[in-house]
Amino acid sequence: MSMSIYKFHYAILLKFFSFTFVSTSLKILVVRFSSIGDIVLTSPVLRILKSQKNIEVHFLTKTEYALIVENNPYIDKIHVINNSVAEVKDQLFKEKFDYIIDLHNNLRSQLLRSLKVPIKRYSKSNFKKFLYMFFGINLLNNKHVVDRYVDVLSFLNLKNDDKGLDYFIPEGSLVDYDVKQKYIAWCIGASKIQKQLSTSQIATIANKLDLPIILLGGKEQKEHGDKIIQISNKAIILNLCGEVSINQSAYLIKHSQYLFTNDTGLMHIAAAFQKKIISFWGCTKPDLGFYPYIEESKSLMIVSKNSKRQCSKHGGSCKFSDDGCVKMIDAEKILKRIKGFISK
Repeated sequence: MSMSIYKFHYAILLKFFSFTFVSTSLKILVVRFSSIGDIVLTSPVLRILKSQKNIEVHFLTKTEYALIVENNPYIDKIHVINNSVAEVKDQLFKEKFDYIIDLHNNLRSQLLRSLKVPIKRYSKSNFKKFLYMFFGINLLNNKHVVDRYVDVLSFLNLKNDDKGLDYFIPEGSLVDYDVKQKYIAWCIGASKIQKQLSTSQIATIANKLDLPIILLGGKEQKEHGDKIIQISNKAIILNLCGEVSINQSAYLIKHSQYLFTNDTGLMHIAAAFQKKIISFWGCTKPDLGFYPYIEESKSLMIVSKNSKRQCSKHGGSCKFSDDGCVKMIDAEKILKRIKGFISK
């Protein structure tokens, strides 16, 4: 056998063992501090890192959001902070990470530079968002934030596996409710009041739907839910706002027929379960890349027509109404579109 053939075989073996070594030895810290929906949207990155290259995956988040990922089998270790990365700097330094993948990319995450580890950051496209919000120039191309997260993995030659989002419900998250029946889960809350449908809109729609309805949200939505029941003629509405945990809400969503929702984290949990989602948009707009990450046939997005542009960065202020332009969408028109979607 000639020397050139020996060299050829050697090169193949060297490449094989080098790839094997790299793919099983890397340790990577993925960073997303908040909030519920944004953390759920990181789940494809975690799965791809673990399943495609068997990387040791660590996750850094805020303490109150650790429960979102605590049952994720693609994470080897979770690190938490209350306010600052400085709280866990020594702990993270001892881990000797090969890379940090920063999917938050804010002032807080800039402190990760002190670890002296190569950092790959997700681009928030803030300038493009600014152009769209204030001048109507849309350069975002409707690209979903999940795909922008996954783009960060290109340095590892990893690509989207197109398996959607993940959400893993811990054991013991059951709710005393007959989930075998058909019902609608309706998330009536949102991070900003301007992003929420009004009591009268929800009651008007609920009155003319045939399925039982479970209202979901935090403690601050409890009174809102009670008012919906009070002014509604529909007998089968159950208000569980403030009475169930996030994981119990996820359990109810998983077994529901549909999720009706404002622009919320529960919307993304529903997408992880491939549920049919009807979402309502006003001060925030889906084309900034945070729409339900599911196939189009499973999603109905009802968007205020006051403006094609987002009113404010996080939907906390509205250009058309102090209460939010989502409340200006006619309830009967919403109902007509819902019935058309459900009848398919």
